[in-house]
Amino acid sequence: MRADQPAATPAIALAGVDKIFGGRHVLKQISISVDPGQFLVLLGPSGSGKSTMLRCLGGLERVDAGTIHFDGRLVSSADRHVAPERRGLAMVFQDFALWPHLTIQENVAFPLDHRRLGRAETERRVRQILERVGLDAHAQRYPRHLSGGEQQRVALARALVGSPRIVLFDEPLSSLDADLRERLRVDVAELTRQSGASAVYITHDQAEAFALADVVAVLNGGELIQVDRPEVIYGAPVSRFVAQFTGVAGELAGTVSGRLPADRARVHTAAGPLEALLLGPGSDRAREVAVLVRSAPLRLAGPGQHGYLSAMVVDVAFRGRGYDHVVELAPGVRLGGIFAEHRFERGGAVGVSIPPEACLAFATGTSDPAPPGPGLVTGSVPAAVGSPGGGQAHG
Repeated sequence: MRADQPAATPAIALAGVDKIFGGRHVLKQISISVDPGQFLVLLGPSGSGKSTMLRCLGGLERVDAGTIHFDGRLVSSADRHVAPERRGLAMVFQDFALWPHLTIQENVAFPLDHRRLGRAETERRVRQILERVGLDAHAQRYPRHLSGGEQQRVALARALVGSPRIVLFDEPLSSLDADLRERLRVDVAELTRQSGASAVYITHDQAEAFALADVVAVLNGGELIQVDRPEVIYGAPVSRFVAQFTGVAGELAGTVSGRLPADRARVHTAAGPLEALLLGPGSDRAREVAVLVRSAPLRLAGPGQHGYLSAMVVDVAFRGRGYDHVVELAPGVRLGGIFAEHRFERGGAVGVSIPPEACLAFATGTSDPAPPGPGLVTGSVPAAVGSPGGGQAHG
């Protein structure tokens, strides 16, 4: 896009959205936008407000303050509420929500019934989308004859058959087993992006969020804590909560013993000296810090290796392609989820490499930062990274 070209109108834009249930603020001044064709994942624990936010987008709940626009059209405010069926969106639910008395073909055709496309065109579209999800041979069966994964594919086909501008996903994979979840995750990502729809997907699973998203929005207690690309959320979380919720091997109390360039510091811990990235408010001045350790960069070796910290293996679990280990670096100081291709036995001595990129240090006693202030916190990212044709697909 040239500098003199106006920015594209967001597919979805929330500004200052509040939602209150029984006097409790469930959403607090939520402001975020989703670009056309972008895949936004809302990540947060139970009770964080992500389901309420999705229901407000879908028109299933009214907002108490703020606005929601779709393609520049106001669909929600304190005094305006466009009904769900008039919002031009589709939803995919955790429980499939299929009509049990209709065949698979009839379930998928349901969103097209009011469009007066003609029987031939409706059948063509249904046949085409069922082929894309690999269920064309099951068109005349009923939902009860299909597995859970097949039923969720039907739900996905039904959502996409009408070529909606926006698709909302309400934890659609959470009731499926791990292997099936992984295979369907790929289907969700591929088919949604191929359709050109903008997507909002909620989950409490950070691995799923990172795999699917162009942009991740982390919520906690009804507040928007951080919005960014998955790799930024992982590598530079703005708070201890975001770091912990997106996966750590363990946490070490430490004392800063020296400052280094690029916001890094030498930190003394019970396990030994570490180098860590200083993050969050007050960390640049703090002496006492909590070092959160990511598991992915950690490496194990036999005892006595130069540059490795001494530890003992507490537990080991076979994971197919290798082994996950839990080690104890000092009494009560443990790190888990450390992968190695070969097994280190329980109770044995081991060396642990903890490189600087694994260590995120936050000032002890600090709380999460306040949610973003006035103005729109955007899920937009540079075209080379987050746009539909931008060369990075996290799915």
